[in-house]
Amino acid sequence: MSDIYLSPGLRTPFVKSGGAYAKHNALALSAPVAKAMGAKARPDFLVWGEVIPDPTITNIARDLIFEARLDPTIPAFSTVLACSTSFIGAIQAAGMVGRGNMHLALVGGAETMSHVPISLTMQTADNVLKQFAADPAAALETLTHLSVGDYNLPTNGWANKQSGHSQGEHTEDTAKHYGISRADQDSRALLSHQGAIAGQDKGFFADLVLPFDGIDHDTIPRRDTSLEKLAKLPPAFDRTSGKGTLTAGNSSPLTDGAASLWVGDAEGLKRLGNPPAVKFVDWEIAAMLYGEEGILMAPARAIPRLLARHKLRFSDIALWEIHEAFAAQVLSNIKAASDPAYRREKAGVDFDLGEFPWERVNPNGGSLSIGHPFAATGARILSQAAKELAGFPKGSRAIVSVCADGGQGTVALLEAV
Repeated sequence: MSDIYLSPGLRTPFVKSGGAYAKHNALALSAPVAKAMGAKARPDFLVWGEVIPDPTITNIARDLIFEARLDPTIPAFSTVLACSTSFIGAIQAAGMVGRGNMHLALVGGAETMSHVPISLTMQTADNVLKQFAADPAAALETLTHLSVGDYNLPTNGWANKQSGHSQGEHTEDTAKHYGISRADQDSRALLSHQGAIAGQDKGFFADLVLPFDGIDHDTIPRRDTSLEKLAKLPPAFDRTSGKGTLTAGNSSPLTDGAASLWVGDAEGLKRLGNPPAVKFVDWEIAAMLYGEEGILMAPARAIPRLLARHKLRFSDIALWEIHEAFAAQVLSNIKAASDPAYRREKAGVDFDLGEFPWERVNPNGGSLSIGHPFAATGARILSQAAKELAGFPKGSRAIVSVCADGGQGTVALLEAV
């Protein structure tokens, strides 16, 4: 098999949900990104995702081919893995590139978290559909008299179906279990904002962000934030025990945006004009039964397995790009992965990883400051890592880690070429 490479893709600016992009759906956000990417080269196939389902779109990837006016003979399929959606899309594409005359894939995802579809209960929907078949006028009359009990309403936000708890509620459990303090969470959030602002100031994002709807930069990073301001925010998920430590400031915000990424072999990169690229060396997917640890702790298993497989220690990794769903989740995953007993018992790895280099984490900010449109985050973070690592000496390595709802996580090992 030939080597597989990742090359940075374009994305929209990320903005808070309910704001500037509220009038757009995920397909509308995705179209200009895919069109601009397609103007650089024709992909052999397209992989795209959306986590929050739009009942009017059955295959966002294929619809995107037409919305972006790409060649209609390009095959396209949709994928989903919660927050790791476009990350798993890259892994899927890597398994296809180099086979069947496929050399270049366009991968990405989009989310409009401004919009949450509200559905009818199964019984109500079945009754209405039966009425429409027999008497459309009567069906319309029925719709005008529906009650609250006829709808499936998102009464607990983004709650996990199996547990009934949101990711934030689960991560409060994680913070308590691992003894992650509010002060440490706020410090991590501040570093994220400082990194994102520094990245904007030095133009790091200039060739990654495609202006959309009058916005030309991420609007979530806060130049004026401080530990003092973060400390004043109230708990966002555990508001009753007096022990809640997760706030709006140390949790990623609901975000709208779309992001993309190139996955290709050497022939595919030639088609792109040999852009900055890094080798996609290996990957690991982990899953766990969430309980007292919380729902976002799978990377603590995946990271040690991937490093041990390549006989690498933490210090051998020059760059760490870790998805910041919550500051507590980042701190807990690394604390667990750094614990030899945890590695042996939970990851099945007996390998000394050494001390973790926190100074190498998310140099240009992460999801806490940039934002987190579920399906777009994987492509955003892989593109960001690819651009950062491409500037490192040949042979330098990066780890990219994304936790996902449902107790899963994806991790990649990249190498500068």
